[in-house]
Amino acid sequence: MKKYILLTVACAFLLGTTSCNDFLDNEPRGALSEADVVTPENVDGFVIAAYAALGNDHYDTPFSLWPYGNVRSDDAYKGGSGTNDIQAFHFFEISNNIRSDFGELDRLWYLHYVGIGRCNKAIAALNQLSDAQYPNKQKRIAEMKFVRGHFYFMLKTLFKYVPYVDENTPIDDYPKISNRAKNDQQLWDAIASNFEDAAANLPSTQSEVGRPKKSAAYAYLAKARLYQAYEQDDNYTVTQINPITLQKSIDAANQVIGNYTLESDFGYNFLPGTHENGPESVFSIQYSDNDGTLFGRLNYGDVLSLPQGLGCCDFHKPSQNLVNAFKTTPQGLPMFDTYNDTDLNYNQLNNYKVDPRLYHTVALPGLPWKYDENKIYQESWNRSPGTYGYYASLKENVPVGCGCTVNVDPFYANSKNRIIIRYSDVLLMKAEALIELGQINEALPLINQVRQRAANSTVLTGSYTSNNLISKYEPGVNCTWNQDFARKALRWERRMEFAMEGSRFFDLVRWGTAAGTMNTYYSGEKTKRSYYSQAGFDHGIEEYCPIPLAQINFSQGLYKQNNGY
Repeated sequence: MKKYILLTVACAFLLGTTSCNDFLDNEPRGALSEADVVTPENVDGFVIAAYAALGNDHYDTPFSLWPYGNVRSDDAYKGGSGTNDIQAFHFFEISNNIRSDFGELDRLWYLHYVGIGRCNKAIAALNQLSDAQYPNKQKRIAEMKFVRGHFYFMLKTLFKYVPYVDENTPIDDYPKISNRAKNDQQLWDAIASNFEDAAANLPSTQSEVGRPKKSAAYAYLAKARLYQAYEQDDNYTVTQINPITLQKSIDAANQVIGNYTLESDFGYNFLPGTHENGPESVFSIQYSDNDGTLFGRLNYGDVLSLPQGLGCCDFHKPSQNLVNAFKTTPQGLPMFDTYNDTDLNYNQLNNYKVDPRLYHTVALPGLPWKYDENKIYQESWNRSPGTYGYYASLKENVPVGCGCTVNVDPFYANSKNRIIIRYSDVLLMKAEALIELGQINEALPLINQVRQRAANSTVLTGSYTSNNLISKYEPGVNCTWNQDFARKALRWERRMEFAMEGSRFFDLVRWGTAAGTMNTYYSGEKTKRSYYSQAGFDHGIEEYCPIPLAQINFSQGLYKQNNGY
């Protein structure tokens, strides 16, 4: 022991006589410097890491945004075992007791900025190489700007005001940038610039389907400009719809139209396997199984929506209001004003005429699960029917026996891709902008194109449904096609086409109709479900999520909270 102590003292003395600067300046052994990593051979690792962030969500922080785009709207109930099961989502459902200290919001914010940080790091690394060293440099930078724009778009629709950092922002300056450094329009311009730069440098085709093409960037640019056009005041009231910005959305959409086609049957968009990355998919998040990793690259964000009878955990359940909205008149048109007067009874389906998209969106007891007539969806598969009813969401789920599910106990996750933008979205975005510009006759064929495809969408369900009826709009025959009617038709079409895909609430906020729509919805739901008794939407507050309190604290009070929180 004495020898050990003497040896230790001797070593300490020798270290003490060595120059402190010399000792600290030595490069650590076994560590890679940035110069070692940023090489033509290695730089794609930064890019791959950024792409990976697109699928790094979790069931309580889903990038599909189902709690915020669907459950927060009139399209869906939260589901689960009851109101206390992921209680934060319950509060969003009833627009009551929404707090800035929800961990789910903080983690969602964090995951978005992880993705943005990876994109910034990848762009900075790529910029250190010349085009000669790395011929794909400009294309890869464009891809990263597309992905970064996607993350910022989601943050903007969720929180309205967020700090904007890019590859030119010194890391030391990150703590100095407020979420109000850019105003509403400046932030939209910054987001749009990502898609503009991407569109300028992306190729028209990509050999790897997970990478965005030029047309995908234009599609997202059309979406960003459409949202931007609805200018809001500080209380989130739409004060004007900017015609110049609307035209920018149309110009971008025109770069996409003709490069894709609608699926022949609506349901093909939501099937795994050979139907993934189909003719309507403008950009999709790629998932996988049996890829050499433990479980595969699975869609954990939507894992909760599988009915209890097939796995776990029966969240994200279509509302009765949504199901009622699929009813059509004897002329095959929407029941705009009377659809919710009576509830559709799934035990008496032949008493109604319906939009065929109902059967691709909502699982109804007694009908096949995902078109499999050997697997009938049962009332007993529902976890809390007394609270949330008997419907289940179909689009994000897969057929039993597809070979694309993995048991990650207690969940069954699947590897079906998640479509971020479909071609029908581009058609309807252009139609919306045209209507707001007063060009209603130009919008009509775009809406009718989507409705005609819906009418044709009985290939997968025709053997067990016979009450489908949907018609195109024919001015002077079945409708009066003025601007007010065209606007109503467009907004209804968006609900039917994208139900349960995470966009409904954000559409309502964009249009400035969230408070009116939601309070009308709540008044009906209060007569059917007791947990809606305290529901009520406060205009000027609940259009956006609160800035997470943890992020305000991390910023040492630099970030400014949204109204009312």
